[in-house]
Amino acid sequence: MKKITGVYRNREMHWVGDGFPVKNLFSYERLGQVISPFLLLDYVEPYQFSPVTTLRGVGSHPHRGFETVTIAYQGEVSHKDSGGGGGTIRTGDVQWMTAGAGVLHEEFHSEAFAQQGGPFEMAQLWVNLPAADKMTTPRYQAIEAQQIPVIKLEDNAGQIRVIAGRYAEQTGPAATFSPVNVWDGTLKATHIQHIHVPVDHNTLIVVLEGELLINGTQHVQGSSIVIFANDGEADIQLQAVQDVKFLVLTGKPLNEPIQGYGPFVMNTSDEIRQAFDDFNRGKFGELPVTV
Repeated sequence: MKKITGVYRNREMHWVGDGFPVKNLFSYERLGQVISPFLLLDYVEPYQFSPVTTLRGVGSHPHRGFETVTIAYQGEVSHKDSGGGGGTIRTGDVQWMTAGAGVLHEEFHSEAFAQQGGPFEMAQLWVNLPAADKMTTPRYQAIEAQQIPVIKLEDNAGQIRVIAGRYAEQTGPAATFSPVNVWDGTLKATHIQHIHVPVDHNTLIVVLEGELLINGTQHVQGSSIVIFANDGEADIQLQAVQDVKFLVLTGKPLNEPIQGYGPFVMNTSDEIRQAFDDFNRGKFGELPVTV
């Protein structure tokens, strides 16, 4: 089975804007190439919002050089960007935004959710773009829950949703620039599931809630990530100690320099300086005005 090389847990929460109380579970700034092509993952564990008349969230901000993937577990988020993308994601939906050459966007709780309040739970993943695609035209993929293949596990043990890549002969709807798998899973307590990942991919398991025993030896609690060696092995054993919610992320490493600063992730410091210059010159466009 694949060798575990690291387990990291973060219990600390911080706010992004006034709508997203997140735990940062991993970042390229700490882990670098071992998680390539993934860059970062923030998790909003279930949080109860009260009804309000003003929208909570994050106002206009830029990105360049990577993609953001937002998975909605509970609650609703409305998005719009300067590339013309936008919409509202609801429970089970995914938004996959390619910042590419540069985009301005904003994310707020939907009007309906703000007015009603309720439980809110999301995960946002950043996926790096290959150097050749860093300056691609921005695009937006709105993936509704019913578009995502759901694989029911034996003995009613849980399920795996294939958001990107391929699992058990099912292909996810997300179009990607490099080979990646994003699988969203649940496993009920005491059940065991073997998963198989590509032998040439970097592999991470993100335990969002509950507790897993991995490969029969490693206990992993919620708000943790597990990093595996890219050692040519393909098999991982998952045993749920408690009901568990998790993500499996695998990707072919880009093996390219990573240079990031704030909302920009490029390959060189010169490209970062150029990104700031282009942003300040208004080259990322403008957000559409809501009438």
